Amino acid sequence: MQDFTFNTTPSVRQIAGGSARLGEILADMVSVPKGAAVLFVTDPGLMALGLADAALADLESNGFAVTLFDRVEPDPKASTVQDATAIANDAGAACVVGFGGGSSMDVAKVVALCLGTDQPLDEMYGVGMARGRRAPLVLVPTTAGTGSEVTPISILTTGTAEKKGISSPLILPDIALLDCDLTLGLPPSVTAATGVDAMVHAIEAYTSKSANNNVLSQTLATKALDLLSANIREAVFNGGNREARAAMLLGSLLAGQAFANSPVAAVHALAYPVGALFKVPHGLSNALVLAEVMRFNLPVAGRQYAELAPHIFPDIDTARDSQAIAAELIERLARLNGELGLEPGLRSVGIGAGDIDRLAADAMKQTRLLVNNPCELTEADIRGIYQASL
Repeated sequence: MQDFTFNTTPSVRQIAGGSARLGEILADMVSVPKGAAVLFVTDPGLMALGLADAALADLESNGFAVTLFDRVEPDPKASTVQDATAIANDAGAACVVGFGGGSSMDVAKVVALCLGTDQPLDEMYGVGMARGRRAPLVLVPTTAGTGSEVTPISILTTGTAEKKGISSPLILPDIALLDCDLTLGLPPSVTAATGVDAMVHAIEAYTSKSANNNVLSQTLATKALDLLSANIREAVFNGGNREARAAMLLGSLLAGQAFANSPVAAVHALAYPVGALFKVPHGLSNALVLAEVMRFNLPVAGRQYAELAPHIFPDIDTARDSQAIAAELIERLARLNGELGLEPGLRSVGIGAGDIDRLAADAMKQTRLLVNNPCELTEADIRGIYQASL
């Protein structure tokens, strides 16, 4: 059996309504003294909806001194991390809570690291480049998609609109808290996009060319797809179903554990410029390029796609050769966006043929992702995929 390394969040807690017990959970952490100052990282939308109110109240009732940072934007900027870190230092924060979608959790991860190291942020980008120690960190996802609560990865947008990643086990949190009640009010479009995002994580983890692609990641990826595919329609069209919402959160987490150790590839590499340049939510960016990247990979990854097919569409006919099964899988995934009410192509989010060269040039910079793709891509290949995704 091949050698591999598998890292994940040491404590995962699935508790319906658990965000209202956040102070109690934090008080049980031996690394966080009673009465400590806590930086609570979230976004203005969640604050306006009141989703964070119960968590904030419980933290305060358990004696924690809470400083709120609610200025996280989609595709968060490196400057946002720097602003939040300055506020945390001024408050003497001994712990960080990330509450929200992938953006808030990504910011919280890096702030927690910045509190424990003197390393400049610019030196942290890349795989294994971060150093030092991290402040205690708890992450609470409010969408079922990114899996950021169990990944050692944070994606930030630099001043040039280029996305850069920090990948290090140092930024895995101490606790991931899954509270399905936080997702009950998510709009159908957000539920669909984040759900497909989680499916992409599982598909790319399973087929990753990474030397660390391993049996644990593959097993988690297939279980994630079982949960996600069985519940995504119910979560989208009957958002008040707590069982479906809980299953989506767990599926997202399992997919996150899978790709945290068997890294994602070209779907994400092509999606990042779409998000950074055109302000398209990350999950939707992935959904819009997924099918065409899979078509490109089909000659090499057909067997693996065929293995995944019944975990995504249990009724698919598997009594055929792997290429035929994989081809049907790709066609059905391409139709899934429309069935879930998502935009049908890149043109629907304002991208035209004249934008392809710029997108392709930026995608080529995502070398840490492209190296994991089953097939090597040239810039011409990437332009072709974008063209087909219009």
